[in-house]
Amino acid sequence: MIVVVGIGADGMAGLPAASRNELARATVVYGSKRQLDLLDDSIRAARRAWPSPMMPALRTLLDDTDGDVHVVASGDPLLHGVGSVLIRMYGADAVTVLPHVSSVTLACSRVGWSVQDTEIISLVSAEPHTAVRRGGQAVVLSRDATSPAALAGLLTETGRGDSELTVLEQLGGPRELRRSATAREWAARPPRDVDALNVMAVRYLPDDRRAGTLPDDAFAHDGQITKQSIRAVTLAALGPRPGELLWDVGAGSGSIAIEWCRSAPGCRAVAFERDTQRRDRIAVNARAFGVRVDVCGAAPENLMVAPDPAAIFIGGGITQPGLLDACLDRLPSGGRLVVNAVTVESEAVVAQYYSRLGGELRRYQHYQGGAIGGFTGWRPALPVTQWTVVK
Repeated sequence: MIVVVGIGADGMAGLPAASRNELARATVVYGSKRQLDLLDDSIRAARRAWPSPMMPALRTLLDDTDGDVHVVASGDPLLHGVGSVLIRMYGADAVTVLPHVSSVTLACSRVGWSVQDTEIISLVSAEPHTAVRRGGQAVVLSRDATSPAALAGLLTETGRGDSELTVLEQLGGPRELRRSATAREWAARPPRDVDALNVMAVRYLPDDRRAGTLPDDAFAHDGQITKQSIRAVTLAALGPRPGELLWDVGAGSGSIAIEWCRSAPGCRAVAFERDTQRRDRIAVNARAFGVRVDVCGAAPENLMVAPDPAAIFIGGGITQPGLLDACLDRLPSGGRLVVNAVTVESEAVVAQYYSRLGGELRRYQHYQGGAIGGFTGWRPALPVTQWTVVK
């Protein structure tokens, strides 16, 4: 059995009796050096600090012992912690978790927020831009002392400089410290003495969250963008599910990739784009919306660098020889492919593959109202032929 004991910055003094008893009977205790240093002399077990990388050590925890193995972890080990990792590896029956009060609960108590109304974002293994939001409030788990300044800079760059940033250091311990400023103020004068053990409570301002498909002007683009109405039906055809990966091929502005990532928790995307300036623009858009989009060069040359997707959208380059076959080869069984075609040549390719593989073929035509003299008339947009198939 693996017993995971949560411990706070207050060390042994904050542990309940059950946690103290578990550590008292332990023969070996694993944890980071910082967590192991919180144990006092009443704990006589051998102490083993995690090596780097940590994952190989987790896989061999039970190899050298017939008894229980104990692990100490920060706060609640099931909140972005090692407890969840060990349960995935060994199963719930082999792991017991004794949680401490989480840093999220402590942070919310300090700023007066309800936990259920607060998003939880971890930067421990994610890039800082993934904590950028268009509104709401979040507790952000920092990677290290540099995380607050990095996030404050990104919020300022993306028009969220008025966001309220509270950095809470050594939460629950004798050296707890709270500092508050706007993101703009923090970015301009970042403190040099931020403790590595910190979390951030962020209220994102201005609050302009939108649940539906975004307007075109929400994205930086040069006109190469899937328009809002077609983007909506394309997302419906792609059918995002939590945690899935999308390939956006011929990504243009990256609008489909970004909408995919916004649609469900854990969704991420890889955008393939030939044009250098457009690749840079996709990265700017991804940072602005705090989503996980990896930007690559042209397809099919760069397809091999990406993991297998759950779904593929092709918005450009369909007439390039070998592109569609390369995408279908990498699409797993049950994966979804959606192609939007606007030219006669691309429609011909779609028709050929539809005749071979089946699926669903649709054509969309929409009109925009506009002035004609003193009256109003309809101006047609280019029709879009859409092919959807499940492999």
